[in-house]
Amino acid sequence: MPDMEPLSGAEPEDSTSRLTLHRPRREDVPELFAILSDPLVWTHLPSGRHREIERTAQAVERWDAEWERDGISTWVVRERGVAQAIGYGGLSSLDGVAWNLGYRFAVRAQGRGFATELARHAVARAHAEGPALPVIAYLLEHNVASAAVARRVGLELVDRGPDAGNPDPEAVRLVFASRALSPEELTAARR
Repeated sequence: MPDMEPLSGAEPEDSTSRLTLHRPRREDVPELFAILSDPLVWTHLPSGRHREIERTAQAVERWDAEWERDGISTWVVRERGVAQAIGYGGLSSLDGVAWNLGYRFAVRAQGRGFATELARHAVARAHAEGPALPVIAYLLEHNVASAAVARRVGLELVDRGPDAGNPDPEAVRLVFASRALSPEELTAARR
C-alpha cells in the first residue's frame, strides 16, 4: 500500500497530468533502492537488479551529473500529491548524438499508463532541449510492454541485434527511434 502522505519540500521540476517529476536527490536513494532491488521489477533483465544501496546512490550521482552537463536527465516519479516514489525515468545523452529514453516503475505502478505518460513527456522535452538529436529507446525483445510504450510515443523499430553486455548470449536488443539513425547514432544505441 503506497504511502499517501502529501509530498513536502521541493517543488517538482516538471509534471504531467498525473505525475510529478523531480530531479533525484540523495534523500531519494532509499526509495529508489526499494524499487531497483525488487526482483519483480527486473523480470526482463535480472542482472540489472540492484543488490547494494551504493549502486543506487551511484545512479543518483550519475543522473545529477547529467542534469548539470545536459540540462536534462532522469526524474524521480511520483503520483501527484503522493510522497512515495513510484519510479524513475527520463533522458540521457548517448555520446551527444542521441537522447536515450528510459524508465523503471515499481510493480504497484505498472499497468496504469504511467510509463507512456512519462515517455511522452520525455520525448517532448528531448525535442525542446536538443531537437537535432533523435530519441531512442533500446530494450530486450521479450519486453513487449516497453515496445508498446515506444510505439505509443511515436518511436519506430530501427534495429534488432545482440544485446551487448548482457550475460544472456541469446538476448536480443531492439532499438526504437524517432527517426532513421545515422551509423554513428546507431553505434551509440548498440552499446
